[in-house]
Amino acid sequence: MPLHDWREDVGFNGLHMAWQIAILDWLQERLPAEYRAYVGSFPGLVVDIPNGRPDLGVRNWGPDPRPDDPPGTTDPAADPAPDVETVATFEFDPQMAIHIDRHGHLVAAVELVSPRNKDRPESRETYTGRYAGYIRQGVHLLLVDLLPRPRGFSFAAAVDAAVGFRQPPLPVPYAVSYRVGEPVPDGTLLAAWRRPLAVGQPLPTLPLALTVHSSVSIDLEYTYMQAARRLYLT
Repeated sequence: MPLHDWREDVGFNGLHMAWQIAILDWLQERLPAEYRAYVGSFPGLVVDIPNGRPDLGVRNWGPDPRPDDPPGTTDPAADPAPDVETVATFEFDPQMAIHIDRHGHLVAAVELVSPRNKDRPESRETYTGRYAGYIRQGVHLLLVDLLPRPRGFSFAAAVDAAVGFRQPPLPVPYAVSYRVGEPVPDGTLLAAWRRPLAVGQPLPTLPLALTVHSSVSIDLEYTYMQAARRLYLT
């Protein structure tokens, strides 16, 4: 199915979710046995738990005392009131991505850019840091952006600049797959497959690295078509 014109992003959020599921299905059928693909959140990259899936045994919340419990059975000092509680300006990041782990360690990710990732300057800064963060921590990354607004902005260029990867401009829409290699005296080896996309044209198949020497191919055209059909986008 040819790529739609997403200058108007109405309906893209639905496609975003459906496309993630289509890519997840694609990967789960093709990954080597020791790898697992999940839809996870970015904190899994920086918290020492597989794919951001919380270990429910980490903290067990006790039940609230019943009204008929005798006084003195709880210690107020064990759960003191905070010194201050007010509204902070940050927001929890609800954006999900496809994460691939091996034996509990995150090795690769697929990120499909959504409108909220780039609708404000602070969003663009936050998500540039998120995408570059994968690479800095040795996680291979496939990044796909179909949204041409705001005009002239490209996460690919921003990420390349953030990690010191000098490349020609890659305007939206595009797909780029980064393979993180070994440290060298001047930094880290970084390879990339960079594909400009065009409205009305089919999408490419790109490798997603699992190691420096192995990868899994993702058919973006097929998975995009599956998502579009599910949403009646013809």
